Amino acid sequence: MTFSSWRLRISVAVALFLSSVAALNMLDSLRREHSLIKPYQGAGMNVPQWDFTGSTMVTSNFIRLTPDQQSKQGAIWNSVPCYTTKWEFQVQFSVHGTGRDLYGDGFAIWYTKTRMQLGPVFGNQDLFSGLAVFLDTYNNHNGPHNHEHPFVSAMVNNGSAVYDHDRDGTHTQLAGCAAKFRGKSHPTHIAIRYEPSVLKVPAKWPSLILARFF
Repeated sequence: MTFSSWRLRISVAVALFLSSVAALNMLDSLRREHSLIKPYQGAGMNVPQWDFTGSTMVTSNFIRLTPDQQSKQGAIWNSVPCYTTKWEFQVQFSVHGTGRDLYGDGFAIWYTKTRMQLGPVFGNQDLFSGLAVFLDTYNNHNGPHNHEHPFVSAMVNNGSAVYDHDRDGTHTQLAGCAAKFRGKSHPTHIAIRYEPSVLKVPAKWPSLILARFF
């Protein structure tokens, strides 16, 4: 699948704090129209070139997508279509909550055709068209998994595949790896890099080639 003229989005169903979001092309030049850099607020409560929905709260120092409460969703969408064919999207975030056994499902970073559609898949609609990188904090699988949580995985969809929450999406994932990012005293950095045929997600855990497209 080739991505062109699609939208960048972050959506969550946990207490997530964003401290920076930056999009670059493969020549390492910052694309400000796809970036969030402090201070976040523009005039009033507006964030230039970004729209937010659900429980999202924007301050000058951070963006909180959901509070530490049950059944909350929040999202922030880039409003500018992305025409870059080779890109890297960098996010610095923190995930916190008071729960020890029961807490939110996680959050996702989306690169999709449609936007601003809250739904059951980490704050987004199911049957999406595009790329999703899931940062899954809770094991919904009824039985043992072959991996630990939190877990990072990727899924590409043409609008026909259903994300199966009961199996944590394992039957539709391209690849994934465990990553201990919840409840840390320091922010976590993740970068999603796409170039024709290859998708990579390097972070503080070992870099992982999540997919090769043909």
